[in-house]
Amino acid sequence: MNTEGEAPLIVTARLPRDLHARYTALRKAHFPAERNYLEAHVTLFHALPAMCEAEACTYLRRLTAEFAPIDGHVEGIMSLGRGTAVKLISADMLLLRELIADHFNGLLTQQDQHRPRLHVTIQNKVSGKEAKALQAALAGTIEHRDFQFTGVDLFRYRGGPWEKVKGFDFRGHGRL
Repeated sequence: MNTEGEAPLIVTARLPRDLHARYTALRKAHFPAERNYLEAHVTLFHALPAMCEAEACTYLRRLTAEFAPIDGHVEGIMSLGRGTAVKLISADMLLLRELIADHFNGLLTQQDQHRPRLHVTIQNKVSGKEAKALQAALAGTIEHRDFQFTGVDLFRYRGGPWEKVKGFDFRGHGRL
């Protein structure tokens, strides 16, 4: 397990409470229990260097103070191959992510250098057959709807559960 100084940092976009609760319940019902350490989340960065913690806090605080909550849309079910997710659309969240990526340019892992497909993982690391069965069962049950991301959160990765460092609420008036 990583010590505090070595634990990589994860940045997530925060869902509104109702979606967070609904998707966390779906994760509890369908994610393999022995690997389900987390509530519903939308990962923006998987592993910022631990040495960037203070800088990340300062930068995320500044960004979220500047911008209003960011519009998003629930698109439906998404296949992860050996898993199932809820697909989200948000051009503005991806623009915010680009600002963060530009700020930490040269420090990003290979995985974090690529623009993500925004989603909430409901099930992962199961057989393709099991994933397709859940996708069929959930088809039509995921309401297409607009929502607003309410902030971003910073976590330390601990090899299982994540340790929350700090949350940052969108509280500005600016738009991306």
